[in-house]
Amino acid sequence: MNAPTGPIRFLLSAILVVGSTLFAVPATAQLDKPDLIQSFPVGHTPTFLAFDGANIWATNFSDNTVTKLRTSDGGNLGTFAVGLGPQWIVTDGTNIYVSNTRTCSVTKLRASDGTFLATFDVYCNPEGLAWDGANIWVPSFNNNIVSKMRGSDGAFLGAFAVGVHPLGVAFDGANIWVANSGSNTLTKLRASDGSLVGTIPVGLYPYSLAFDGVKMWVTNNDDNSVTAVRARDAKILGTFPVGRSPYGLAFDGANVWVSVSDIDRVKKLSPDHGIILHSYLVEDEPQGIIFDGTSIWVANSQSNTVSKITRRAP
Repeated sequence: MNAPTGPIRFLLSAILVVGSTLFAVPATAQLDKPDLIQSFPVGHTPTFLAFDGANIWATNFSDNTVTKLRTSDGGNLGTFAVGLGPQWIVTDGTNIYVSNTRTCSVTKLRASDGTFLATFDVYCNPEGLAWDGANIWVPSFNNNIVSKMRGSDGAFLGAFAVGVHPLGVAFDGANIWVANSGSNTLTKLRASDGSLVGTIPVGLYPYSLAFDGVKMWVTNNDDNSVTAVRARDAKILGTFPVGRSPYGLAFDGANVWVSVSDIDRVKKLSPDHGIILHSYLVEDEPQGIIFDGTSIWVANSQSNTVSKITRRAP
């Protein structure tokens, strides 16, 4: 067959040029790569997580232990015994504190090597933990109080009334916030002396809290939503649907992340409007969630793993 000549060849060349213009990708642009999701085994029924500045710690509720994972590759750096029913966990950067929900205690471990340092007696059924820079705050689920303890030696500094069946607790730089699952409220206390600042109605069965620098976020476990509350004046800024049974919350400096247990998802939300920006499928029944400065980690309570979500650069 002879090659096209004259007007036909010109027409074909024009079509090729137009097609190249329509579908060409500029030399500086690249297609976005998918985010990387990895999972690492831990103990039985991992629930909540902490980041000590170098490593991730997971509580293993059914094993009465905590597991330490290296952030770079998820390598297991050790499993350490704590009390009965460990669930919530927090760090001061040097030490790890764990609430033992089936006892009346908090365990303190050295973060560098997991060495047991102390057991602090608290009111029974301790739940969430928060660090205010010097002290540990821990609610008691059945006593409807939150206790303040000095982190260095566990000295008891006071117990303060909150709502019914308190769970999560968070610090905003000046105040302590407590999620009261049985009264569908948040309690705001002044951290310096525990005095009541306010009580804020939210959704059904508020569970976990996270502070984004301006707003306090709370998961409403029975409402399938999260609520944003402006911290300075406790004004409700919005309630946003996220899916069935939201549990954990984290803030990465730009976005709010929530674990949605019944659908095995982690969702990334805009902190300005509560819009869902992305949904990630993880493993069975994700609960606690934490940001390590680069990646999001989530405890998958029914698959005995921790998943790491890493945003890949374009």
